[in-house]
Amino acid sequence: MSRADPDRQHRLRGRLATGSLGGQEYPQWEYEVTAGGRVRYLVDEARRTVHLVYASTRHPKDTE
Repeated sequence: MSRADPDRQHRLRGRLATGSLGGQEYPQWEYEVTAGGRVRYLVDEARRTVHLVYASTRHPKDTE
């Protein structure tokens, strides 16, 4: 959840700002691995856990 490099790692906004897992809502973050590759994850701060929800070598279409 570091904001040290916002070009590569940031919390998603709008309808993608949160994600649901097991009936619980969590903040959704994204890490830019390559120019197109992305990893998305939900952050459970209370348990100090992240849940990976998306990983691809291509840019996700839902942010276009």
